[in-house]
Amino acid sequence: MNFTYRTPADHQTAGGASSERLRVLVVSQHFWPESFRINEVVESLRSEGCDVEVLAGQPNYPQGRIFEGYSAFGLGTEMHPSGYLIHRVPVVPRGDGGGTRRIWNYFSFVILGGLLGPYLTRSKQYDVVFVYAISPILQGLVGAVFRRIKGAAHVIWVQDLWPESLEETGFVKNRWALAAVARLTGFIYRRADLLLAQSRGFIGKIQAISGDDVPIAYHPNPGDRSLVESATYEGSSLKLPAGFNVVFAGNLGTAQALETVLDAASRIQDPEIRVVLVGSGSRSEWLRKQIERRRLTNVMLAGRFPSEMMPSIFAQSSALLVTLNRSAALGLTIPSKIPTYLAAGRPILACLDGEAAEIIRDANAGITIPAEDSIGLAEAMVRLKNMPQQARECMATAGQEYFNSHFAPSPLARELIAHFRHARSNQARSRW
Repeated sequence: MNFTYRTPADHQTAGGASSERLRVLVVSQHFWPESFRINEVVESLRSEGCDVEVLAGQPNYPQGRIFEGYSAFGLGTEMHPSGYLIHRVPVVPRGDGGGTRRIWNYFSFVILGGLLGPYLTRSKQYDVVFVYAISPILQGLVGAVFRRIKGAAHVIWVQDLWPESLEETGFVKNRWALAAVARLTGFIYRRADLLLAQSRGFIGKIQAISGDDVPIAYHPNPGDRSLVESATYEGSSLKLPAGFNVVFAGNLGTAQALETVLDAASRIQDPEIRVVLVGSGSRSEWLRKQIERRRLTNVMLAGRFPSEMMPSIFAQSSALLVTLNRSAALGLTIPSKIPTYLAAGRPILACLDGEAAEIIRDANAGITIPAEDSIGLAEAMVRLKNMPQQARECMATAGQEYFNSHFAPSPLARELIAHFRHARSNQARSRW
């Protein structure tokens, strides 16, 4: 394998195999039994020969309540059923998702992870500390602490752009505050030995903040093969009614352009077409009220289901739907559900812009519609439903082939290990 690392001052490549077994500490505020893509990545790294441990908070996402069997004040280490250690620090639960509680939730993990994480792992040595940097990027500070104490190479996998994500969601609007966040983000980036971007479009934005000294590489989110292999109609309490069921699966939040979905549904006259929203999020209650107020009989708010039930839900779907708001930052993002959608063997309706739409087009896996285009989305649903079955099957097969070539977990795990080795071999002097 051979990878190009983007730095203006020095374009470097790393490749080659090594028999050395890497010791990796994954830092992720959210982890099993919460459902996040990093769970799949850890399993894949272990299957490829890495010794992996995880530093996480107490599970409380998405409901905002600490899971049964855990405590917000808990501090300790547990064994995952697959046989690896998860070190957990206390966190303030998210609660109902309000701004103040979310801020306390974020900072509690960063502060206690940095202070107590080294205590929990005091007898451990690691070659790499790997930060799964969903928002907030502040988690990178925990990785920097471990880099300092353990001497491990520090790799940050950037999943959201800061400060762009704060500005796009309206969470922070003050220009001075956004500039301060940008400076803090740059400080965190420069404490890494390697930055990985989940989208190629992220690289320029990351580089503008991190400067010239830290190498950057593209590394996409893998699909979750376990969710789609041997999918059957068995195992789920959700039984979709007969008809053409367009399934949206995942977070129901402010970035998902849910108004567009409802507007599109209101335009569809075909009684066989139904939109099924599977998941939960900050707009779940808003959706319920809107469906009732608009009297939308063709929209089904199904609720959230455990990940092990998703294969049977995908198997019942006629098509899979992904939507995002129209914005410059979101146009650079690849939603983590897209790889799994590709693997699921169903045509995809993608109402979004940028790199994610390009993937669906390159894969010939479905129909793309510009972000927030409710008229276009309604027309695409009708067009897809009226296509010959063979045409839809061709899209489904093309999506699976594209998944195998670009997003399969095992090949991506091997690439990630190569990135780790590069970070170790080029570990820079301390930047504290």
